[in-house]
Amino acid sequence: MPFSLTGPDSFYAADETTWWDAVDKALKGAPRKRLYGETEDGLEIAPLYQRRTDLPARALRTGQDWTVVQRIDIPDPAQANAQILRDLENGAGGLDLVFAGAPSAHGNGILVETVEGLEALFDGVQLDLIELRLDAGERSVEHLALLLAYLERKGIDPASVDVAAGTDPFGWIALNGLMPSEPQISDRYLKDMVASVDRSGSPARLFNADGRVWHGAGGTPAQELALVLSSAAANLRLLEAAGLAPETWADRISISLVADADQFGTIAKARAFRALWACVLDGAQLPQTPARVHMSTSYRMLTRQDPWVNLLRNTVAAFAAGIGGADSVCVLPHTLAVGLPDGLARRLARNTQSILLEESNLAKVADPAAGSGALEDRTEKLCLSAWEMFQEIEGAGGLEAALGSGLVQRRIEEAAAALDRSVAFRKRPITGVSEFPDLSEKAVSVLEPSAKEPATTSAALDLPPPGDGAWFDALRRAALGGYSLPSPVRELAKPDNSVTVQKLRPMRVAEPFERLREAAAAAEERSGEAPKVFLASLGTLAQFSARASWTSNAFSAGGVTPVGPAVYETLEDLETAFRSSGAVIACLVSSDEVYETQAEEAARLLNDAGAEHVYLAGKAGEKEDSYLASGIDRFLYAGCDLLALLCEVHKRLGLDRDADTTRLEVSS
Repeated sequence: MPFSLTGPDSFYAADETTWWDAVDKALKGAPRKRLYGETEDGLEIAPLYQRRTDLPARALRTGQDWTVVQRIDIPDPAQANAQILRDLENGAGGLDLVFAGAPSAHGNGILVETVEGLEALFDGVQLDLIELRLDAGERSVEHLALLLAYLERKGIDPASVDVAAGTDPFGWIALNGLMPSEPQISDRYLKDMVASVDRSGSPARLFNADGRVWHGAGGTPAQELALVLSSAAANLRLLEAAGLAPETWADRISISLVADADQFGTIAKARAFRALWACVLDGAQLPQTPARVHMSTSYRMLTRQDPWVNLLRNTVAAFAAGIGGADSVCVLPHTLAVGLPDGLARRLARNTQSILLEESNLAKVADPAAGSGALEDRTEKLCLSAWEMFQEIEGAGGLEAALGSGLVQRRIEEAAAALDRSVAFRKRPITGVSEFPDLSEKAVSVLEPSAKEPATTSAALDLPPPGDGAWFDALRRAALGGYSLPSPVRELAKPDNSVTVQKLRPMRVAEPFERLREAAAAAEERSGEAPKVFLASLGTLAQFSARASWTSNAFSAGGVTPVGPAVYETLEDLETAFRSSGAVIACLVSSDEVYETQAEEAARLLNDAGAEHVYLAGKAGEKEDSYLASGIDRFLYAGCDLLALLCEVHKRLGLDRDADTTRLEVSS
């Protein structure tokens, strides 16, 4: 088939050798290695790849279109129901029901404790036509019992409802820093649930191997894959112990991965998991049951400042999840990091997927990444890296043992520290936060939660011990009777029944910079005046404008308002402007050539005029000693630790917060 694009014949006829010859000429003697990159996992990214013709297209999702899943986290069940109906009427095919108390609720979540609450939540909803995901954290078992009781009350066949229960004991251990002192006790509750649900005829995917936990704490893509794989493998063992038929085990597990703005990384992650899962099933001598892969856009990447940029991040993430072969995708509303999203934010999240599916037709191609040298290479390397860590975890006794020893936490702590450094040094810039911040942005609209705590009917329920399903059956009957259900997890978490382990602390990557912005805004509200820095511009507009723009953005990332720049006829005019600015810190901005002749004298004048600290935008080079002697205190340049510098600025300005980039802590 001829090329449909026009261009010179030499462009289409060039081979790799010709391309590299042109590159070497452009590099002018510099090493080719400068063109190579590296992923978070240390995997090499080459500048050019050959087309791969040795691999067939991969078998990805089982259906053609992926399911558009909408997040529902509005506390009031009636208001949540109105949002559910609106989403289902406008293209959603699934619901992610986020209940209060779940780690992903972020302070909100549906307030439902009884079957009556579910009746309000599901009023007018045909559950047998959609996909349901229950996200209830430590109360996943009780909410599944509530759902099955609701289906029984309404006369709905549980076999007709596609539900993922969301039970993730390993994520709970990691986030709470607690582990049952006798794991076999918690396993008995889980096996009891499995036996009861299996008898009911429900095809519920009971366990969720959830990558959000590991990604949210700073884990790399390979770590996320390895830990999801380890969680799923542990779930297989538990299902075996529960006595289920081996051919049904894989169907009882839901896989949740995170899609972020790393387009190639997300595509490769989704493709890699299917290959890894096939290896696990093969090693366990189980049927090659296709994994049901759900992908949610990353909460870690969302920003509170300039949240409109989150729309772009979400679009890239949803695109990559679809191309990578996710069976279902949930796009988080772009204002989720700000508060409870309103109807507009939820509609934009839903329509992001609708456009990709209905207008861009992304799901019409089985494996769009097939044959791409870059994506096939990334997928293969990610598989190898994830498999190596998976084997290490299995060798340590499985995921629970690896969490108990701190192996997993140490690995994620190292990855999180590297991520923090890349953000602080702006090697990983965050648009709207650490790059191109807008100090005059207007606040976005979010909802005010209006629900009260739900009415509960509590009683000391006489429940049988867990074992063969009788305990979960009794839970379901209690729910039918209108009772609120007790949580076995809370009993198991008591000091007498648990031991402490290192705890993971989720964090958004933008938070350190956002805390600086919030501290600056709070100071402005108290004093009526914004914290400021005087940009002491030297020379002509052409000489200082590039550095002045860059420096202005750098200080704005910490909420510090730049004053200037301007063209000054003399250094005395510069000094006068500084005195009248009201600023107590200043930053020299110009070209290196101008610095050679004016920087030292300008620094002395600024210090004499009362500047408490003088910065210079640029590297000092060989003149560092003389610059420091003249009163220049620090140098601001691309590649410096901007976060540390801005924290220092805040201290000098007397602002009341410092950036805290700690991601992990040991529970007490």
